[in-house]
Amino acid sequence: MTLQLRTPRHQVSPKSVLLWTMQAAVFWLVLFVPQLIVFLLVNEPPTWELALMIATLVVGVVHTAVEPSWRYRVHRWETTPDAVYTLSGWLNQEWRVAPVSRIQTIDTKRGPFQQMLGLATVTVTTASAAGPVEIEGLDHEVAQQLVVELTNTTQATPGDAT
Repeated sequence: MTLQLRTPRHQVSPKSVLLWTMQAAVFWLVLFVPQLIVFLLVNEPPTWELALMIATLVVGVVHTAVEPSWRYRVHRWETTPDAVYTLSGWLNQEWRVAPVSRIQTIDTKRGPFQQMLGLATVTVTTASAAGPVEIEGLDHEVAQQLVVELTNTTQATPGDAT
């Protein structure tokens, strides 16, 4: 059996767009707010400081507006009895295929924003030097079903996961 690199069938949850928007907004606010505070506290701030603050604001707004929707169009996942397929990223895109016989662990994680939106990330750890395969932005119920399905599939698949 040969596993082919192909585009997975399933999109992640549409709520992922809001998750990624929130994450991007927090990142850029953490950069922008200290700049704003320093700018407001200095009597005569230098021109470069204003330019840096404006650049941070513009890049942050553009990134926050563009990246989440772009990622949503790219992110895909699928499982078969033989493998887990993922496609992720936005500027740098990554296709991954993890044979079921190589799966060592299956984990679920949910950060605060994910919990608020009812989302989860499923992490499939294999014996790969490339690291684990992550499926981010799944509805929590879908993630739970996926973990059960993958656990059952790996239990029934011969192999030593190495």
